[in-house]
Amino acid sequence: MQRRLIDALYTEAMALADEARTYFDEAGRVEREALDPLIRVSFSCESLKVTTRLMHVIAWLLTQRAVQSGELRARDALDPERRLGDAPTTDAALLAMLPARARDLIGASMDLHRRVALMDEAQGRPAVIASPVRTLHKRIANAF
Repeated sequence: MQRRLIDALYTEAMALADEARTYFDEAGRVEREALDPLIRVSFSCESLKVTTRLMHVIAWLLTQRAVQSGELRARDALDPERRLGDAPTTDAALLAMLPARARDLIGASMDLHRRVALMDEAQGRPAVIASPVRTLHKRIANAF
C-alpha cells in the first residue's frame, strides 16, 4: 500500500475522531437531552460505536505505518489480532431518529471503516502478477 494513502486515511481518521469527541462531549449533550429517554440511551451507544470503529481503523493504519517504516514485518500485520475486524452495526431505523450531526458522524465512521476494511481484505490476497504476454501485447499496441 502506498504511504500517501495510509497517511491520508490516518489524517482523516484522526480528524473524524476529534470531531466526534467534540460533538458527543459538547454539542451532542444538548441534543441528546432533548431526545426520548430510550433514544437517548441509543444515542450514547452510537457514540461508543463511532469511537470503536475509529479506534479500530486508527490501530490498523498505525500497523500499516509500522510495516512501511520497517518496525513490523508485513506477514506480522496479517496476524488476526492486527487485522481490522468487524465494525459494530447501526440500525437504520434508529439512525433516522438521531440528530442530523450525529447521523453524519455515524455515517462517516461507517464509511471510513468500510473503505479500510476493503484494504484489509485485499492485504491478505496474493498480488496479481501481470502476464508477460499481455505486457508485450500492450507495449506493441502502445507503439502503434
